[in-house]
Amino acid sequence: MSLLRRIEKGYKSGGEGGAGGPGGTGGTPLPSDADSADEQSKLAQMRVRQRAAPTSAAAARESYMDIKSRVQTKLLAELDPSMDMNRQHTEIRATMEELFTTILAEENIVLSRAERQRLFDQIVAEILGLGPLEPLLADESITEIMVNGPKNLYIERKGTLHRVNVTFESEDHVLRILDRIVAPLGRRIDESQPYVDARLADGSRVNAVIRPISLVGPVITIRKFSKQPLTIEDLIRFGTITPAIVEFLRACVISRLNIIVSGGTGSGKTTLLNVLSSFIPNDERIVTVENAAELQLRQEHVVTLESRPPNIEGKGEITIQDLVVNCLRMRPDRIVVGECRSGEALDMLQAMNTGHDGSLTTAHSNSPRDTIARLEVMCLMSGMDLPVRAIREQIASAVDLICHQERLRDGSRKITKVTEVQGMEGDVVVLSDIFEFEQTGIEAGKVIGRLKPTGLRPKFMEKLEAAGQHLPPSVFGVGQRY
Repeated sequence: MSLLRRIEKGYKSGGEGGAGGPGGTGGTPLPSDADSADEQSKLAQMRVRQRAAPTSAAAARESYMDIKSRVQTKLLAELDPSMDMNRQHTEIRATMEELFTTILAEENIVLSRAERQRLFDQIVAEILGLGPLEPLLADESITEIMVNGPKNLYIERKGTLHRVNVTFESEDHVLRILDRIVAPLGRRIDESQPYVDARLADGSRVNAVIRPISLVGPVITIRKFSKQPLTIEDLIRFGTITPAIVEFLRACVISRLNIIVSGGTGSGKTTLLNVLSSFIPNDERIVTVENAAELQLRQEHVVTLESRPPNIEGKGEITIQDLVVNCLRMRPDRIVVGECRSGEALDMLQAMNTGHDGSLTTAHSNSPRDTIARLEVMCLMSGMDLPVRAIREQIASAVDLICHQERLRDGSRKITKVTEVQGMEGDVVVLSDIFEFEQTGIEAGKVIGRLKPTGLRPKFMEKLEAAGQHLPPSVFGVGQRY
């Protein structure tokens, strides 16, 4: 019964009793007064419980963290320090499980089966893996992990960002995990060197920034590589490329054309470079040059070179440019440079022009025309005082094909242009689009379009035919209707 109804009923019963009415002198207190007091006391109790709920949740979390810390510390003390943490994973995990059960019994810690498993998995991740990052790394649907300080973690899934309910204990916790990533590579990150590029064991790319240049604490960005490298069939299924362009690019790689894969950040350049590298015949010697070894080539004869940052004294740095110059003396049939960012572009062009044809690399740019401009700038960054025309002539002579890739508004990655570098006309490098992506609309948030030939045949068709690669006219749109 509502409070107003009770008050009304009380007044009525008082009026009927005469002396007990509002004007009477000998009446008893109205029932509504007691009910009102009860209602107020209940409301007060509810408010107290609501205020106590966050406090009890925080206390429960602190209690859980305390149990985890105690068990983890005791477990580390019990483990044999001579065991190789990097190689004996199965043996160590079995030993840890036995010790874990014993410690819980000794400490009189009672947990449900789910809580025991969760606690054990977290402790194993802390000791053998990368702590809170382990479940995110194990999720194959996640393509990127972003740690913005200890309490803010984001992931990329299917091209869109999501915040996840995963946290680190503190900034020191993040730094411990970060040190576990960079230490095996012989790299360091501290106040004197507050940023680093590294990689995980599976080739996933890692960039980290810490204080003082990061004001939100340690920031880690991990671009994951799938355990099974993407194949050309995967790219066709995703709509990144068409079977006709696959046939064309396979012929270009086998015919030893020099190809640059261009695009913006996260557009899939390295993935496409990896797929193009798979077309290289198995009987050729391949030398790869990268900042962090990411390429996953399946050929037998592959030599992988990786750059090195300076040591704590500022010495011992080995740049991509140094490695490109050195790999020319290693009798390569193919040179694959993970990414041209600076003066190494000039050495790469020199290699392409001096008999090392069939080379592959990537470059950041917004279009094939911008790729040419970027190559000019990177050549000037080498420190050589060269006239722009001489650089353009080198580019026009060395580069045969630019394959441009973009990440579209819906998060999908597609090849948008395949462009031939035809040569020079005056002071301008002449480009000709062989294939291009035509967007026809947006449906339910997804970009709709098609990658189609322009109808132009490339001028290097003679090179393809000389290498025994005969493409049907339909690849270039002859006799096809779009």
